[in-house]
Amino acid sequence: MSKRRVAWRAMMLSMVISALLSARWVAAEDISTTKDLTAVIALHGQPCGQVVQVKQQGENDYLASCQDGNRYRVFLNAEGRVVVQKQ
Repeated sequence: MSKRRVAWRAMMLSMVISALLSARWVAAEDISTTKDLTAVIALHGQPCGQVVQVKQQGENDYLASCQDGNRYRVFLNAEGRVVVQKQ
């Protein structure tokens, strides 16, 4: 193989590895967010079981879908308090 081809393959391999690592970091962040939202919803006394899907609507504003079918909007109000609203 030519040196150019070897260099090209090495560059492509490093790009693929960095893409996979960044995808894992995003996935880990998503898992942390779902666990945090599950805990917040439970602490507010709302039925949920476990959050299975999260959609971020803004900064500190999430729409959480639970395994039992309930959906909640979890956000910070003007006073900085966490609010859980059933949707």
